[in-house]
Amino acid sequence: MTAHEIDYEIIGEEMQYVEIELDPNEGVIAEAGSFMMMDDGIKMDTIFGDGSAKDQGVLGKIFGAGKRLLTGESLFMTAFYNQVSGKKRVSFASPYPGKIIPIDLTRYGGKFICQKDAFLCAAKGVSIGIEFSRKLGRGLFGGEGFIMQKLEGDGMAFVHAGGTTARKELQPGEKLKIDTGCIIGFSKGVNYDIEFVGGIKNTIFGGEGLFFATLTGPGVVYIQSLPFSRLANRVLALAPRAGGKRKGEGSILGGLGDILDGDNSF
Repeated sequence: MTAHEIDYEIIGEEMQYVEIELDPNEGVIAEAGSFMMMDDGIKMDTIFGDGSAKDQGVLGKIFGAGKRLLTGESLFMTAFYNQVSGKKRVSFASPYPGKIIPIDLTRYGGKFICQKDAFLCAAKGVSIGIEFSRKLGRGLFGGEGFIMQKLEGDGMAFVHAGGTTARKELQPGEKLKIDTGCIIGFSKGVNYDIEFVGGIKNTIFGGEGLFFATLTGPGVVYIQSLPFSRLANRVLALAPRAGGKRKGEGSILGGLGDILDGDNSF
């Protein structure tokens, strides 16, 4: 497998996008809906799956694309090709505030595992598949981490994350406990499992869930401070209820609390 060699630049701070420079005949694949802008001379094409294999046949392509439905993604991906003689650029934007992380698959042994909604785009030739849990505990209690995306090949891939990101290098046997939603991804040498929090008070009143994700080295782990699921839950908690009532910062004191905290909407 030989992916196209692409140059890139990540632009912005909290609302980032990645600008990819394509030489003649080079291409890039992206999730549907991530496209931002492109130069004239680039052709956009909708394809089944990731288009990384050319000899699968019709049924193979349908099966490969169908596996993406298990991660909640579309059957189709979008490919962009430079069809003119000069260099051209195409850009893809992160869907919510956070960071875009470049992943050079050659530095991770040709494989990187990430959350099912983290993938943004990659060089043409990178394979985007799924990684199943082989353990019952992960399947029953893993939350976001049960079915993950698998990026394979020798090219560049880009994943996005919410909030601020951290990169941890785990030594052999070193263990890190993480909220399941805060995992962005990890290299293929990392062992992923689920661990019960323990304690009656933690279980009933902790408010952090019943299970940790435990990642054991050796390998590299990327972590996000604000998973989109956590952000969405906070927004829904403050959304208007039936009858026009909403839950805001001043909700304990009712309308008076809204005036005191500066929220004077009526």
